[in-house]
Amino acid sequence: MIQRYVIREDYHENKISDYFGPCVLLFYTRRPGRYPALGFKGPSRLCSGLFPYLYRQQGNPYLLAVTLSIRNVSPATPITVTEVSYHDTQGQLLKIFKNPVPLNPLASTRHIIHRDDKDGGDGACFIVKWEAKEKTNPPIIETVMIGTQSQQGISFTSRGEVILEKE
Repeated sequence: MIQRYVIREDYHENKISDYFGPCVLLFYTRRPGRYPALGFKGPSRLCSGLFPYLYRQQGNPYLLAVTLSIRNVSPATPITVTEVSYHDTQGQLLKIFKNPVPLNPLASTRHIIHRDDKDGGDGACFIVKWEAKEKTNPPIIETVMIGTQSQQGISFTSRGEVILEKE
């Protein structure tokens, strides 16, 4: 099939409004201080929520295994994870991992909370302390929750946030 195009004399360049009519364009803007680029040298802290269990319709807990992933996103600067602490729903410290873990550029490490560990409650969190010898982006920390029972499975993630320190 051959298609023919006719250019009319009143031809004009199309604008976005020609295609979408009146519309509202929304732009995502990052919250101030959330991930300031190249703004950290250390020490600094990040917090990520985790959910060791969720509740089903009858109020029975659905147990989940949790993996905390800490990823150095800098392609050039190594960082050191100096401490990872695990807090329960009320904010009480449950476990602390103080062994410094050096992370080369783009490397990652993990911590696991096993499925039968109910100590954290349904609103626990990890606090990750890290530092670098030069300014760099903060690492990305995410918790991955996963669980299976019978033929049902669930998985989801939660991303960490920078904790801004008072100066």
